[in-house]
Amino acid sequence: MPGEAATLTEILNNVRRIELVTRGIVRESIGGEYQSTFKGQGIDFDDFREYQPGDEVRSIDWNVTARMGIPFIKKFVEERELTVFLAVDISGSSMFGGVDRSKRELAAEVAALFAFSASQNQDKVGLLLFTDRVEFYLPPRKGGTHNLRIIREILQHPATEGAGSDPSTAMTTLVNNLRRRALVILLSDFQFDNAVNPLRTASIKHDLVAVQIVDPREEALPDAGRLLLEDPETGEQVIVDTSRKTVREAYAKRRLEWQEELDASLRALAVDKILVRSGENYLPGIHAFFKSRKAVLH
Repeated sequence: MPGEAATLTEILNNVRRIELVTRGIVRESIGGEYQSTFKGQGIDFDDFREYQPGDEVRSIDWNVTARMGIPFIKKFVEERELTVFLAVDISGSSMFGGVDRSKRELAAEVAALFAFSASQNQDKVGLLLFTDRVEFYLPPRKGGTHNLRIIREILQHPATEGAGSDPSTAMTTLVNNLRRRALVILLSDFQFDNAVNPLRTASIKHDLVAVQIVDPREEALPDAGRLLLEDPETGEQVIVDTSRKTVREAYAKRRLEWQEELDASLRALAVDKILVRSGENYLPGIHAFFKSRKAVLH
């Protein structure tokens, strides 16, 4: 459980639980789908060799050919290594959740799936935690110990007090720091103003995938009389009479409109979205994502 109330033992137990759960899923299914979907970023130069009949004439390196007196071509190999960067929203709204787990804990579990899948495929994994600023940056590395640190940081790293939620600085940081094209997994509830505009540049330079973390209780108000609701990021409070049907219907309508606007904006940017809802099995959505990606590639 993130936050000051969580003891070190609780955090480590949660890290271990997430590791066991996600490693099993990666081993049984997700790992293979990841490997067949993300095949690196092209080809790298490997060596020179003599030209042989049937080789592409365009591959001849004329400088080496002139020095050696016989035709030589450049030999290339597929560049397999991919950099995966996990950008996780740890603003106040990420703490929302039931007795089972918060949205941040759910984000940590999904992030771990991608991290362990990448490691199984010898890919590097990095981490960026953000609110309306960059809270933590961990450069891409390989290894199981590195992945366990990623999980731990997502669960326990404190957000700046009073910070809001805005991915602008986070996306700018990734664009400026990642020179080569990377797979950027953005995990957030997307509850910020101008949610998509900051993603535009990042989606052009990198392969950006949006993972929206949703708690069902955010989508509809219960019929529970007068409730004191508080914005977890601003601290602003308001009393809402949820016993009134018109109030509940208006809230549900506005929430649906907001979701449709977000989905339309992501589609316009050609950013794939995976929906993860608390209390539901998120694996079908992840399997569907890999399936759609492979269909496009093939």
